[in-house]
Amino acid sequence: MAFDYDLFVIGGGSGGVRAARIAASEYGAKVALAEEYRMGGTCVIRGCVPKKLMVFASAFAGEMEDARAYGWDVTAGGFDWTVFRTKLDAELDRLERVYRAGLDGAGVTIQDCRATIEDAHTVRLADGGTVTAKHILIATGGRPFLPEIAASAGALTSNDIFKLEALPDSVLIVGGGFIACEFACILNGMGVKVTQFYRGEQILRGFDGEARGHIAEHMREAGIDLHVGTDVMEMTPDPTGTKVIATNGHELTVAKVIYATGRVPNTDRLGLENTGVKLGRKGEVVVDDWSQTAVPSIFAVGDVTDRINLTPVAIREGHAFADTVFGGRPTKADHDLVPSAVFTQPEFGTVGMTEEAARAAGPIEVYATAFRPMRSAFAGRPDRVMMKLIVCATTRKVLGCHIVAPEAGEMIQLAAIAIRMGATKEDFDRTVAVHPVMAEELVTLRKPVRTA
Repeated sequence: MAFDYDLFVIGGGSGGVRAARIAASEYGAKVALAEEYRMGGTCVIRGCVPKKLMVFASAFAGEMEDARAYGWDVTAGGFDWTVFRTKLDAELDRLERVYRAGLDGAGVTIQDCRATIEDAHTVRLADGGTVTAKHILIATGGRPFLPEIAASAGALTSNDIFKLEALPDSVLIVGGGFIACEFACILNGMGVKVTQFYRGEQILRGFDGEARGHIAEHMREAGIDLHVGTDVMEMTPDPTGTKVIATNGHELTVAKVIYATGRVPNTDRLGLENTGVKLGRKGEVVVDDWSQTAVPSIFAVGDVTDRINLTPVAIREGHAFADTVFGGRPTKADHDLVPSAVFTQPEFGTVGMTEEAARAAGPIEVYATAFRPMRSAFAGRPDRVMMKLIVCATTRKVLGCHIVAPEAGEMIQLAAIAIRMGATKEDFDRTVAVHPVMAEELVTLRKPVRTA
């Protein structure tokens, strides 16, 4: 059977774009890609990139305070959201053009519309037309989940923050994951009065327990009114915003409520019920190690599969798919020892096992320290950083590294290389320290603080 395309990709985010570009430019496949909103997906348009720029913007108030402590005559005015957002919009437009240019340069046909799947080889476009493809790749990503109580009260999600016409003077952020905590720190840094509710016992569930506590303490010290073991019981409109009653009896009125209570895969109304593609409990596309679904011609990568929902992982999955299917180079995306960063203030960088997981797996040694870094100490700030290594007591391999510190994301990238290569604690010990830097503590931790 002759097909219109060798590959049709649904979704113009990081994973889909990488797969399309590699299949077309490196392996000569005839490729089309459909995106119904903006090219670049969550990361570029409404996630990692704009969020990180907001992190930079929110940090300048504290940096100007430090500058005064270091002798600079600095006076900070108010933060102008309109100026920042105008530049932010322009930057996102530029990045979208870069993504489009990359696809055009590779010879990929772009369809600026919604696409759904009719059968194992047929895609229907929003204009009613259909095309056929030998292979179909689902890369539709995910979206924020908004409970009914929040939706009916007009609550916002992380997607909406980038579109605000003006910054509110107060917000309630509901959730305790990395998105909730990052935006709590960002908005607090921009001068917004921030309250945060999380129903669990501690924020950042799934991360290392000691690091979670360290970050929560710093968030409170920075002025964020953080309540754990707390959820919203009632929300009602108020002349000045929204009145909220919490499960712990706490009442407050805020200008805006922002929900960050999880994300769900974008598989609704995609036509998968026509194909035999299996979905998981959250609606995620079920795939094997090769990103292949139960239908041999249909594959899926990125957040829509709900494996590890990080942009670099989606890119690796998309590239591995193209290598396997079109390059004749069978490649599995490796999901082990994936480093990540949480852009709270201070940042949190992590790779490998948490102390809790490592304890359950076998005997370990824990090396950890917390201290005031030189820059903060000189400025008179109480900030403390944390460095932690989890070591297998038998093999001596470093199983996990957790850093809470300014620029922790930069540090963890390099630590991840060593851990990925199987570095032992003695390898760290043999490495000469760079002085004076915070990261030197990673190679000067001589005695375990505890064993298990």
